[in-house]
Amino acid sequence: MRNDVKHIQNILKYYMQLKRDIEVFSQVSSPTINSTTGHSHSNVTETAVINHTDMAYQIKKVEDAIKVLDDKEQFVLIEYVMYKHYCRDDMCHQLGISYSGFNYSKNKILKKFISKYKTA
Repeated sequence: MRNDVKHIQNILKYYMQLKRDIEVFSQVSSPTINSTTGHSHSNVTETAVINHTDMAYQIKKVEDAIKVLDDKEQFVLIEYVMYKHYCRDDMCHQLGISYSGFNYSKNKILKKFISKYKTA
């Protein structure tokens, strides 16, 4: 399970990086396609659009997998696994469960997330 957790954390890190990248991409003015420009400019524009589409798809895939989780599961995944806003002690206290109960719940949430992510 440890390798699975690392794999899921890498997916979530990549997701957060994509979110930042797409924000930066969106802040740049949209490229215009001028039919009189050379062929190479058109390829650059097409590549930028393809990259934007791919980033948006990857983000949607993660968000769709997160939306399947209930509120408690989303809280654990986002606040503990993704952003690390809470330590394990804080999460156990907030959820009112023991360490072993939290680890069991977290692993179950991660398995549910990754199965939904793979089918998305």
